[in-house]
This record gives sequence, C-alpha cells and structure tokens, in this order.
Amino acid sequence: MSSPILATRNLGLDIGGARIVADVSLEVAEGELLGIIGPNGAGKTSLFNLLCGLYRPTAGSIHLSGKDITNQPTFLRTKEGIGRTFQVSSVFPLLTVHENVRLAAAASIGGTLRLWQRARSVGPAEERAGAAIARVGLESKSLARAGALSHGDKRRLELAMLLAADKPVFLLDEPMAGVSAENVPELVELIRSVHEQERKTVLMVEHHLDVVTGIAQRIAVMHHGTLLACDTPAAVMANETVQSAYLGEEL
Repeated sequence: MSSPILATRNLGLDIGGARIVADVSLEVAEGELLGIIGPNGAGKTSLFNLLCGLYRPTAGSIHLSGKDITNQPTFLRTKEGIGRTFQVSSVFPLLTVHENVRLAAAASIGGTLRLWQRARSVGPAEERAGAAIARVGLESKSLARAGALSHGDKRRLELAMLLAADKPVFLLDEPMAGVSAENVPELVELIRSVHEQERKTVLMVEHHLDVVTGIAQRIAVMHHGTLLACDTPAAVMANETVQSAYLGEEL
C-alpha cells in the first residue's frame, strides 16, 4: 500500500504489566473503509484510544499522512484530521441537534463557541452545520434536544458532527451499538454513502459481522491485543486461524 493516510508501526500498550495491544502494524489507505473485529477484550477500543491520543503507547509509533503523531495530545490529532465516535453516544444532551453540530463546525473552523451570538457572526459554522444535518437526514429534528433522540438518531448526529468538523479520518467505535435492528440497515447505508461520496477514510469497530462484511473493503481481526489478520472480507472469513480464534467455527 503506497502513502497510507494512517499507519501504525509495532504499536504496543502495556498497563500494569498486562499487555493490551501488542506489536500492531497496520496501514490504512486514503479513502479506505476498514472494519475492525475481534472478541471482547481483543484490544479494538484500546487501539482507537491509541490512535486518537487518549492512551500513550508504550511501544511503536503512529503516523498520519506521513507525520509522526505518536506523542501528540488528542486535541492536536483532532486538528491534524482524526475524528472519533465512542461506543456510548457522546453529545451535549441539553443542546439542540443544530447547536451540537454548530459547535463541532466552529471548533474546526476556529470561530466562536458562544451559542448566543447572532447567526451572521458565525456564518461559516452555521452553513456547515446546516449542510451536515441535512446530509444525515436530521433536518426535521434540528431544534430537538440531543438527549431526547433515539439511539439511531444520536448516531446520525455524531456523524453530522464529524462531517461538520470536516476531518478526513473517521474512527467509528461500534456505531450500531444500541441501535434497533430495523434502523441498522439505514445507518449502514449512511456510513457507506459518507465514506464513498464524502471520500472519508473510515475505521469502524463493529460486532455485527454481517455489517462489517457488507461494508468494509478490508477487515482487520484483533485477538489478545495482536493483529491476527488483515485482508478482504472473503479472505478473512475463509481464514482458518480467524475461524478458530474468533469465530469458533467454520463459516
């Protein structure tokens, strides 16, 4: 893979003598959608925490667009281009949908974060927020408080916030968590379209194998903190090591 937008080299994390992530070397191409799977405790979320700067690695390095960001704090990595969602929705529940998205846009643009200023003084953030809200289909709920949204709509809101911040790399940590089964297909299609039409690089941790195999271009399999395999969905699903270590049975 030439000129990866995001890469790790022998990345490791030890906490209290326990090995959480071990020797993970991974390259993600610009515009790729990479699924990350593995059993509970495999190190998937810990890997995301290392990539976004919440954890500091005890070994190895992280590179974004060729730049070593291993020792950068989280806010600088965000500025460099990494956006992230969490397993539990992370929004301002008492603010409206529009206010949440406008804050994300303003933080990225560098404008004011004061919600009470007139719209004309924060025009670029307002415009970007409106476009992002429309993109995820939340126009009718723009003035609703974020805390009152369904799980599925909160996930849409999080995507709108990432779009408004206009980061090239999205880390989506279990975006289907808490979403009702009937709303999963629509959310999957939204993520697919954001990836393809907005040309975002997406890394997605997800437990739903049907979701991952249906949307990802490659799948990385983690097991006991190590990278067990990284290949096309078909190749990963046919991998006997993956079947025995993660799936537990032949597919």
